[in-house]
Amino acid sequence: MHGEHGESADGERRAIRGTGPAARRRYRGAVAAAVATALALALSGCGGSPQDVTLRLVAADYGGSDATSSRRYWDRVVAGYESEHPGVTIDVTVHHWKVVDGEIAAMVKRGEAPDIAQTASYAGHADRKRLYRADELLSIPTQADFLPGLAEGGKFQRVQYGLPFAADTRLLFWNKTLFAEAGLDGPPGSWPELREAAEALRDAGVTIPYALPLGPEEAQAETAQWSLGAGGGLTDGVGAYTLDAPENVRAFQWLRDELVRPGLTGPGAPAALDRQAAFDAFSRGEVGMVNGHPALIRQAARNGVQFGTAPPPGREGPAETSVGVNDWLVAFRQNGHREEIGDFLDHVYSEPNMLEFADRHDMLPVTRSASGTMRAADRYQPLWDFLDRLPDSVHYPANKITWNRVSGQLKEGIGQAVERGGDPAGILSRIQRDAEATENAIH
Repeated sequence: MHGEHGESADGERRAIRGTGPAARRRYRGAVAAAVATALALALSGCGGSPQDVTLRLVAADYGGSDATSSRRYWDRVVAGYESEHPGVTIDVTVHHWKVVDGEIAAMVKRGEAPDIAQTASYAGHADRKRLYRADELLSIPTQADFLPGLAEGGKFQRVQYGLPFAADTRLLFWNKTLFAEAGLDGPPGSWPELREAAEALRDAGVTIPYALPLGPEEAQAETAQWSLGAGGGLTDGVGAYTLDAPENVRAFQWLRDELVRPGLTGPGAPAALDRQAAFDAFSRGEVGMVNGHPALIRQAARNGVQFGTAPPPGREGPAETSVGVNDWLVAFRQNGHREEIGDFLDHVYSEPNMLEFADRHDMLPVTRSASGTMRAADRYQPLWDFLDRLPDSVHYPANKITWNRVSGQLKEGIGQAVERGGDPAGILSRIQRDAEATENAIH
């Protein structure tokens, strides 16, 4: 066999040498065409023309109407990207932030995972090897631009899968008009001062001296903030749950005995008060104090409320840290398209796009570059205290598979802890035991 191939090649070389110029030009043209065809096939990765790619993105909607919908932001970002990448289409579906996680879970269960999704928790997907790592997707400059604390929160088993996207932190909002009418000079710095201010506001006729939203919308945020103010927290330094820590129990005993029982949180039960309802009441001038995030700035100002912000009070003085809230972008492996996903995400995390999202939805940027731009612009001055507090904020343990379950139990039960006759120690211990049992079952 080897001899036959050798003879054929020698004969072909002799034939070429024996032909004239026209034949040699035809041969070289055929070789060039063959090389071009092979190169095109190699670049396309298939036997035809390059395939167009469609990426499916499921996003959360932070707007309250068509005019403020997150759809408008994504439409602009996608249009800018697609105009420069004609082979890539981004198909965006937007769901209300309250239901988006359920929609994503249903898609995954059907075997129809999106390419990119915005979610409040990523750990379960990372544990099941469904997600791309951050370093498989993003350029080094994009990875380096994340605020370090937020990037660290996106790590599952020391590997980053969650890409921080929408962040906020909390400060105490206080109504300057109501404070002046109650003879108060400024915001409280400690829990005893908070009670004194609330009593003065009540005596001056304020309907809700301190709004305590422990309803199902976001009770976990108020829980985390009061726990931090007591020197406790949801987890310890190694990530283990500490829900029933003595500091946390004392915080809710104090709320029960010093604020709720004396009627300083208003006529309704805290367990029935959602965050947005508390914000609405503050914006109507009915609330003296409430823990709030940046969105309350615009809402209160639009209604003409004169307000200030201050660090949330702690047990003996201003709380050293605030609770931070963060949503994540994740990329699923199911459909491939790693390079296209990464390239689009680099576009999403550019400074103009990050700044626009934060500005549009009253959030805080998750990147150094956008945060620096916001910190340097006078028009963002009301947000500067939030920006300064965000890097040291303590965020939910989204890197724990059990966090969704624990968060749900806090939403359902923590409001009962501050009711007359409520049992903070018992409720927190029950949630702690369930969290530990669930963790043990997983591992």
